[in-house]
Amino acid sequence: MKNILNNIPNDLRQERFETLVSTGTVRIERIISKGHVSPAGEWYDQERNEFVLVLKGAGKLEFEDGRVVSMEAGDWLEIPARSRHRVIWTDETSETVWLAVHYPG
Repeated sequence: MKNILNNIPNDLRQERFETLVSTGTVRIERIISKGHVSPAGEWYDQERNEFVLVLKGAGKLEFEDGRVVSMEAGDWLEIPARSRHRVIWTDETSETVWLAVHYPG
């Protein structure tokens, strides 16, 4: 058995993406951020739907339509395929641990 909140790396100079499970149709990943944001002008534009849950910490997502969603531990969101979005803020003082599930649209 594993715990998703264990083994958080000390060196988080770069945001960390870790695939936990991957099948032909579904990918589940743990993302660890600490003050990380999407690069200026870059958007996620994914071919699959995404379910995202904040397990620890906090972050803000911006959508291409201008909507901003603030998330903290326990908050989850479904992002439909091709919904352009980006991370505009994550907590700089503590790790933000996201669980992301990518699945067919």
